[in-house]
Amino acid sequence: MASNEEKPAYELKLGEKIIEGKTKIVYALPESPDGNYVLLKSKDKITAFDATRKNDMSGKAVLSTATASAIFELLNKCGIKTHFIRRSDSDPEAFVGIRCEMILLEVVTRRIATGSFLKRYSGVKEGYRFTPVKLEMFLKDDAQHDPFWTYEQCVEAGFVFGGRTIGKRELDMMGETAIAVFEIIERAWATLDVALVDMKIEFGVNAKTGEIFLADVIDNDSWRIWPSGDKRLMRDKQFYRNLPEVTPEALEQVKKNYSWVATEIQKMTTHQPGHVVIFMGSPSDLDHCKKIEAALKVFNLSCDLRICSAHKGTEDALKVLKVYEGQGEPLVIIAVAGRSNGLGPVLSGNSSFPVINCPPVSSQWGAEDVWSSMRLPSGLGCTTALNPDGAAAAAAQILGLHDHIVWGSLRAKRLNMAISLSDADANLRKKK
Repeated sequence: MASNEEKPAYELKLGEKIIEGKTKIVYALPESPDGNYVLLKSKDKITAFDATRKNDMSGKAVLSTATASAIFELLNKCGIKTHFIRRSDSDPEAFVGIRCEMILLEVVTRRIATGSFLKRYSGVKEGYRFTPVKLEMFLKDDAQHDPFWTYEQCVEAGFVFGGRTIGKRELDMMGETAIAVFEIIERAWATLDVALVDMKIEFGVNAKTGEIFLADVIDNDSWRIWPSGDKRLMRDKQFYRNLPEVTPEALEQVKKNYSWVATEIQKMTTHQPGHVVIFMGSPSDLDHCKKIEAALKVFNLSCDLRICSAHKGTEDALKVLKVYEGQGEPLVIIAVAGRSNGLGPVLSGNSSFPVINCPPVSSQWGAEDVWSSMRLPSGLGCTTALNPDGAAAAAAQILGLHDHIVWGSLRAKRLNMAISLSDADANLRKKK
C-alpha cells in the first residue's frame, strides 16, 4: 500500500466519474501510481429506507469524510488491509483510495440485538449480547431491499468481482476480517465510553492484484453507537430513521450528532501505550535487542535500549529501573542477558512492573544457560520468551490491556496470520 507521505499532485486532475451513489461519487485519478487510485467524494445527502426518505444536510460530506478517514487511519495503523491511502489535501469532502471492484455484499457484525435483527428473530429480546460477535451477510440489491443471505446462498451465487471468484475461502476471510474490524473499533469507542452496537462494512477487489480488502466508507451511517451504552443517547443514523417527521430543527440535531461523532473519533488515532525498556547485560547483546525493537514496532510500540549488568553493576541497574518506574506510565521490562542470567530475576525482584526474559541463547551453552532464566527464586513472576518476536508480542499483550491501538495491532496480526496460512494452503493445492 502506498505511503501516506506520497505527494498528492495527482489529485489535481480528476478523471472519469466511475460510479455515483446516493451519498458519494468515485472519480478516477489517472495520474496516480499505476492509475490505480481514486478520489472518493462524499455528498451532503442523508438517506434512509432505500432512499424513500432523503434530505440535504449541509456539511455532512465533510463530517462523513473526517469520520471515515479517522477510522481507516486507525485500522491501517493496526495492520488491517484497507483501500484507504490518505485524506485529500485539496478537498475536505474526499479521500484517496485504491481503485477496486466492489463485492455486492454487506457484511454486518452485531454485539447487541436490536433493529432489523429483532424483526427477523422475534424470540430474541432487545439487548441480547452476542459473544462471540454475530456475523451476517446481505445482498446489495435495492430492488429487493438488501435481503439477508445465508452463507450457503453467498457460496452458491458464484460471484466474480475484479476477476476473482468469491468462494468459501474468500467469504471466510471477509467474515473473519469483519469481526476483527468490529472488535478493534469497538475497543476504540470503549475508550470514549461509547458502545458499538452493530456495524456494516463492504469489501472490494483490486482488479490489478486480485487482493480483497476493506473498502467503501465506514462513517456515522455505518453503525449504531450508544454513548454510555444507553440507546436513548444514540448519535448515529438511527436517530434520523426514528424521526416521525424531518423538520429543519430535527435535521439540525442530526447534524450535531454527526459533528459530535466526527470530533470524538479523531481521538481514536492517538494513544499513549506506555513504555518498553530493554535492559541488556552487555553491548554484545545489541543485535538481539534490535530484533526485539523491530518486532515491537509492528504493535505500534517504541522502546529504550539500556546496558546494565545485574552482576557487575547491580546498584546502577536498579537506579536506571527506578527512573523508569517513576515516569508514571505503564511499563514493561525486557531483560536480555546470556550465560548466567541474573538481570531478569534481579529486575523482577525489585519491581512491581512485569519483566520478560529474552536471553540470546547460544548454540554452545544454550541448553544449560536457559535454566538461569527459567528456574527462578521463589516469589518472582519473571516470564521467559526465547524468540525476540515472542518477547515483543508478550509485551504488547500486557500493554494492549489498556491501549486500544496496541490491542488492535495484536488483533490484526492474528487475522493476517490466519489469512496468510489460508493463502499458503490455497497456493499449495493449486500446484498439485
